[in-house]
Amino acid sequence: MKEPLWVPSEERKRQANMTRFIEYVNARHNRNFQTYWDLYQWSVENIPDFWATVWDFVGIIASRPYAQVVDDLTRFPGARWFIGAELNFAENLLRHRDDRLAFVFRNEQGQRQTMTYAELYDTVARLAASMRRIGVRPGDRVVAYMPNRIETAVAMLAATSLGAVWASVGLDLSAPAALDRLGQLGPKVLFTADGYFYKGKRFLTLENAAEVAKNIPSLEKVVVVPYVTEAPDISAIPHAVRWEEFLTRERGLSISFEQLPFEHPVYIMFSSGTTGKPKCMVQSAGGVLISQLRELILHTDLKREDVITYITSPSWMMWNWLLSSLAVGATIVLYDGNPNHPDPYAMWRIVEEERITIFGCSASYINALRNQGISPGKACDLSSLREISQTGSPLSAEGFEYVYREIKGDLHFNSISGGTDINGCFAAGSPILPVYAGEVQAPALGMKIKAYDENGDPIYDQPGELVCEAPSPSMPLYFWNDPDGRKYREAYFEFYPNRNVWRHGDYIIMHSDTGGITFLGRSDAVLKPSGVRIGTAEIYRPLESLPEIADALAVGQNWKGDQRIVLFVKLAPGYALTEELKEKIRRTLREQASPRHVPAIILEAPDIPYTLNLKKVETAVANILNGRPVVNRDALMNPESLDFYQRIASMLQRMED
Repeated sequence: MKEPLWVPSEERKRQANMTRFIEYVNARHNRNFQTYWDLYQWSVENIPDFWATVWDFVGIIASRPYAQVVDDLTRFPGARWFIGAELNFAENLLRHRDDRLAFVFRNEQGQRQTMTYAELYDTVARLAASMRRIGVRPGDRVVAYMPNRIETAVAMLAATSLGAVWASVGLDLSAPAALDRLGQLGPKVLFTADGYFYKGKRFLTLENAAEVAKNIPSLEKVVVVPYVTEAPDISAIPHAVRWEEFLTRERGLSISFEQLPFEHPVYIMFSSGTTGKPKCMVQSAGGVLISQLRELILHTDLKREDVITYITSPSWMMWNWLLSSLAVGATIVLYDGNPNHPDPYAMWRIVEEERITIFGCSASYINALRNQGISPGKACDLSSLREISQTGSPLSAEGFEYVYREIKGDLHFNSISGGTDINGCFAAGSPILPVYAGEVQAPALGMKIKAYDENGDPIYDQPGELVCEAPSPSMPLYFWNDPDGRKYREAYFEFYPNRNVWRHGDYIIMHSDTGGITFLGRSDAVLKPSGVRIGTAEIYRPLESLPEIADALAVGQNWKGDQRIVLFVKLAPGYALTEELKEKIRRTLREQASPRHVPAIILEAPDIPYTLNLKKVETAVANILNGRPVVNRDALMNPESLDFYQRIASMLQRMED
């Protein structure tokens, strides 16, 4: 029998929003649910009733009620939600207008700025008025090439208050990478800044902004936020104006929130772009709103008194997700810069100073701390912290154990997994369930997910493909520039041609004993030596126990009619890849995984490629080793890392096991 790492106290369960929701469902639908699992089963068997109940529980503000929750659950894709409703996304996020802090901005330079909910409403009203004057209308695209500052959030709220469609990327992207994304959309307005700070260095980016602006002919205004200099020279950027000059000086304005259908577009999100130009996924205002509030209020247990942060950037959907916390009235801490600068305790000092209650991060961040032997709980006062949310890529059981051992023993470790595609979660935590090492606690409410084998049959306790058997409100409306829907269907619905399901591309195990889910990595990176499917996380997990290895990447190379595993290791400082270490790696994998997990070849690599969403990029390296093109290096956080793999590809074609 598995032993949980954490069990919520009876007091925690009593105070949880999830418990209130169970009571609300029981009263409204004459049920007697006692557990999360009772509630979950009802939520996927009674999907219209579930979402209608969420609508009321989270308090969706709409000027016109809906006539029907969903038209046809068998239309997948294509189901329409909350038909007849009219609302505004920004109005729902700006419902609080008092003197409580809405934002705290922190960066690695030690800068700190704050904005109350009253100040936020006023600033959004001024910016919306300025945008309305230059002709921004519902359906226009407003985009950002920005660092993670308060102005970025204000711009999103002002744009969506007008019914404009928002898309953003971080300022750390190269100009070609930003253009690959924003240039597809024909935006009317671009927000950018003069630079950013990272690892103690100042990066000036006006040249990049100029290149982007000059190559998007639809732009009518480029609004530049001074960040790294007091008075940036913006003369080289067409249609440019400084933020303070664009923002109207009028005060006390009211926002005229455009009332639009539930499925009016609000965000365009971008795929990672590792296999081609990034796909642009159009998501509805109502769908994103109701789905994210379900996740924040129920699964994350967010309350008005909370202080929440996520290590993220405007390139990653967790930025969009975090900003929906405004609808709850919580305080959001926005951090810009390297979370490990000037040292690995940087973020934990901010947790202490800002009294953060919910801290969000990636698996790679936790692994970096663990590999360095960092003990935040010993060095900092983390008494305010009651939850850590983790996503981005799978975290091993040892990673979970590290959190409880070295960060804090009594907190809800809320591992979540979903995707940019749905701007949210397929699987998530529950504050009333125990936490088991290496497992996301449960399927998210309303998400009818399963693990399928290669024949499209549900399986438990063995690896399979993550599928969702029913629509949910935040699934994309459509892909941009995909008039017949072909790209959309190919992306999710054609893997199992005889099943009407969304295949997400994650490799998972659904556990029959705990109900939890272990994520094994992307299924398009699944290794198949001798036809046996192996998730890459099954290789990474045992290696995390080796102090010599800072990071690793496993890929499959086609070899003599089969596939062999090539393992690249990035070594911790002071270590060399000796024959003894190679043998230690093989022995560890043999003993902790299986003989099939042992790589045919082990090589040292100077760096491991990651996407902007902090996911390892096995596919790009596999393409290089198998003689296929890597079509979009700019989708990577560190594209220069691929140079090494390109150099050794021909050597590997000749190298025997």
